[in-house]
Amino acid sequence: MPTIPRPHRHQPRSSFVKTSTESLSPTRVKLTIEVPFEEFEPNLKDAYQAIGAQVTVPGFRKGKVPAAVVDQRVGRNVVLDEAINAALPQWYSQAVQEQEIQPLSQPEIDLTKFSDGEPIEITAELDVRPPITLPDISGISVEVKDAEVTDADVDEQLEALRERFATFTEVERPVQAGDVLTIDLNAADKDGNAIEGAQAEGMPYTVGKTEMLDGLDEAVTGLEAGGTATFASQLVGGELKGQDVDVTVTVKEVKEQALPDLDEEFVQMASEFDTLDELRADLKDRLTRGKRMEQANEARDLVLDEIIGQIEIPLPDGLVAEELGSRREQVTQQLAFAGMSMDDYLAEEGQTLEEFEADLERRVRESIIAQFVLDQVVADGEFGIDDTELSQHIMRRAQQSGQDPNSYIQHIMEHNHVPEMMSEVLRGKALASLVETATVKDASGNSLDLSRLRADGTIATDEQLAAEAEADSASSAS
Repeated sequence: MPTIPRPHRHQPRSSFVKTSTESLSPTRVKLTIEVPFEEFEPNLKDAYQAIGAQVTVPGFRKGKVPAAVVDQRVGRNVVLDEAINAALPQWYSQAVQEQEIQPLSQPEIDLTKFSDGEPIEITAELDVRPPITLPDISGISVEVKDAEVTDADVDEQLEALRERFATFTEVERPVQAGDVLTIDLNAADKDGNAIEGAQAEGMPYTVGKTEMLDGLDEAVTGLEAGGTATFASQLVGGELKGQDVDVTVTVKEVKEQALPDLDEEFVQMASEFDTLDELRADLKDRLTRGKRMEQANEARDLVLDEIIGQIEIPLPDGLVAEELGSRREQVTQQLAFAGMSMDDYLAEEGQTLEEFEADLERRVRESIIAQFVLDQVVADGEFGIDDTELSQHIMRRAQQSGQDPNSYIQHIMEHNHVPEMMSEVLRGKALASLVETATVKDASGNSLDLSRLRADGTIATDEQLAAEAEADSASSAS
């Protein structure tokens, strides 16, 4: 697994630079930076060297032009501007570190005092994280769905497995449930006019499965290949979603599905097991583990929602606007990839643009608040992250995105996304700690200890927990 280098931050510091802050609102501060002019001298020297290397003066080599000559050629003010522009980021970064500020926006910087030879004063206004007081997590109780797996659940999985190995034979008889058809569809309005874009040819369709149009199953049942029927329905997508139409369906081909017998021969062919009982036990175990993971995800969402509902957190308008813009861009890209316009999407969702925007802003605000809460938990707790955890998280993100891991790692390194990845890991640990502190019960009233749940849905034993604790201790010691 590739090793992900952590970001290194080194900023020259000066004890002569004075900083102070003034709270303008719970989410905005004013930072004042005072710098003696002599502290500015090294920046001036660098500026003279940089400008001197760009000007040509007879009798002097490039880069060796005296400061007085540079002043004559370009003017002292040009040098001062060059030097102050280079110094400002350094001073701002130092001030942010000294005042322990977590910026959420680019600063609005104002050079309030800047005269040659005089002390320099800079102010910077910026958005910051608001103060957060978390409620008593131990008093939070949530209820999740049961993880019970029934025989019917297992039967459904067995049926799906049989369907994967089904055979199909073309038949000359009336259509019945379970048949796989090839059909043509044409929709017209109530006046008989064909609706543009509401046609499909050679479409596969299984009778009795998910019905793509209301009335389609009834219309095709009893038809034979070559048969046609017309039925009333409603369009389910596009700009005309919900419109009443008359749909003509033509059956082009009828195939009968034959499922293999559910016997030991099939079990041995379709799985690694010898008997049906072994296969059923394995399917039940897989379903149980999956439902446990669903319980854990549900618990995380419910606990976080409960915390958010108990506190009020003001949000910087600039941060909300920035995130809204980013989300809109994501939606636009996704729609373009799917070949849809925003109007198509709104019609499919049954939303107006105003409703879409309101829903998007609500989700953005909830997402930001959730991040603030989890970051506060991280700040209040003792959460660590090692290189293996970081690497595994980045590899999972690469897999989720469908990208080559090496290309993905190169991208996050080039765009300085490693701190973002580290924050995601720490927030995950913070959320897990909240769920472990809260009371979680299933719908049957059973208390759940999700701290024992592993990523594959298994439950860790006491021996496994002890071994993991010992391994963590040894890793920390080394």
